[in-house]
Amino acid sequence: MANVAVRSNASLVSAAPSGPRFRGLFPNQLLRYRRPVLWQELVLIGIGYYLYREARNLVPNQPSIAYRHGDSVQWLQEHLHLNFELSVNRFVSGISWLAQAMNYYYATLHFVVTVGVLTWLFVARKRVYRGLRTALFALTLVALAGFFLYPLAPPRLLPAYGYIDTLATYHTWGSFADPNIAEHTNQFAAMPSLHIGWAVWSAIAVIYTTRKWWARTLAVLYPVATLLVIVGTANHFVIDAVAGVAVVGVGFGIQYLMSGRPAHVPAPSPAVETDRDEELVEP
Repeated sequence: MANVAVRSNASLVSAAPSGPRFRGLFPNQLLRYRRPVLWQELVLIGIGYYLYREARNLVPNQPSIAYRHGDSVQWLQEHLHLNFELSVNRFVSGISWLAQAMNYYYATLHFVVTVGVLTWLFVARKRVYRGLRTALFALTLVALAGFFLYPLAPPRLLPAYGYIDTLATYHTWGSFADPNIAEHTNQFAAMPSLHIGWAVWSAIAVIYTTRKWWARTLAVLYPVATLLVIVGTANHFVIDAVAGVAVVGVGFGIQYLMSGRPAHVPAPSPAVETDRDEELVEP
């Protein structure tokens, strides 16, 4: 009898409510599932890109500060034994086709892949689209704040340490050595690395929303390849990449505070949905 009483009490304790669940800072009616509308999303993305471009170029163009920060990051990497990028950069710069391929990768894929994943979510995973899109916008805003607060000269602008600027060496399309391009962008907007931030976001979005092994494999390899590219072309320090991963965490944290649920969890529905994208992942 005593054992039965103990078990009964234990079951009552385990069944007791653990307290109210955090439901996010936004009103419930804003957090329920609503089918995303194409024109609205295009407007949001257009505004987001405009703000990204303008805010990036608002970074204080103060070379002396940016170069001093570059020296500090270089010193920190050397003392943390993270300075393997110099060897990678020299190896890449010595192989013409590889350096040019990485230059084109750096100039294009962070936009192409990010927009591609966002489009796929909009078309095939509508129930999680808004949450993941919000995380992307949030991490980008955090990164823009980092650009403004900590202007940083990338390694390729610090030849005194032995780095080779593959963009200037091979003059590939998108090269900052081109005056027409350098005039319209701030080369000191480097901390954190948004190339890494967007790559990690893309990987998380794909891994959580599909069970296809090849898609998940590509998702895992994409940030790794991006790290090799930004290091091999001397466009970023390794610490920039670490900061890029950190802003991803902050971005997803902001999204959680807004909604009260992880970005990959489907939005609650006010009514029973019959869409095929009702499930989070593919069968």
